Amino acid sequence: MSANAFSRLPHPRPTADDVRAAAIADPVFGRIFTDHMVSIRYTEGKGWHDAQVMPRGPLTLDPATAVLHYAQEIFEGLKAYRLDDGAMALFRVEANAARFNASARRMAMAELPEELFIAAVREIVAADADWFPQVDGGALYLRPFMYASEVFLGVKPAAEYHFLVIASPVGNYFKSGAPAISLWVSDDYTRAAPGGTGAAKCGGNYAASLIAQQEAIAKGHDQVVFLDAAERRWIEELGGMNMFFVFDDGSIVTPPLTGTILPGITRDAIMTLARDEGLTVREERYAIDQWQADAESGRLTESFACGTAAVVTPVGKVTRHDASFTIGAGGSGQVTAKLKNRLVDIQRGRAADPYGWVTRL
Repeated sequence: MSANAFSRLPHPRPTADDVRAAAIADPVFGRIFTDHMVSIRYTEGKGWHDAQVMPRGPLTLDPATAVLHYAQEIFEGLKAYRLDDGAMALFRVEANAARFNASARRMAMAELPEELFIAAVREIVAADADWFPQVDGGALYLRPFMYASEVFLGVKPAAEYHFLVIASPVGNYFKSGAPAISLWVSDDYTRAAPGGTGAAKCGGNYAASLIAQQEAIAKGHDQVVFLDAAERRWIEELGGMNMFFVFDDGSIVTPPLTGTILPGITRDAIMTLARDEGLTVREERYAIDQWQADAESGRLTESFACGTAAVVTPVGKVTRHDASFTIGAGGSGQVTAKLKNRLVDIQRGRAADPYGWVTRL
């Protein structure tokens, strides 16, 4: 179907201006939602059809809907930004479209044409641009997702899918005010294993991480960091962010994409920016024991996590069952701050975009 084939259903009761203003004055991440959503259906033999921009509302699912039983579900996360000249923009939306289809292939789901993915994202931003929050780190967080909608109890790839995009006005992901986050190393749980779905952005990966994240919070930490499933030795990623390590010689290490780690779009951007700053970036395995030893010796000067939601977040302290160590001075280091500022300045239109990452709307 054509990317221009969206029908637009009028909203019978759009949110009043004063109610919307109050809602976005200080939004909690992922708790406030805009008026509209985008919906597109897929049927085997017919393809993609019924593209609509419509009032956001509940979904009606038959109890035998396939996703409820066999978890064929994928999603993406990206943000729409307000540039300094007032225009709205997307950051690397083509990469999100490509990763969405990579996830679909891994989960044996129908692929959505990339131009249709991008058109759907454009439509939701156009419909709900007035929901953009004027707060620190403000953005419209966009959640494209797709689930198996066929009503059928059988273990097979579904023949019907439903793709949607919803939007949420957000500020900064972490609101504690601390200079850096604290991590808990999970020795008991792993996020993904070789041959599994670690590189796909599917809900099951996050469901598997929740008990470890719950454990981290209960012990007073912000996030959990996972080790590899085979040896319980190599650092992989947080529950929803990629990891970077900065050394005293100016080099940077990030765990390699071997199929168990999500290929983060922010991760890729950080690597590009760091190399353009003249820094050496290596994708190689990094052991938890080495992380502690390098932090204690001073060889490791900074660690940070990155992702769409949290952008770039310094790591200040790491705790295991039998040990705890601090990274540098426990706050943001110079390299972390510089890379974050460069990234955010490009996203917000404050700096030149030599990479073609920003799409003005």
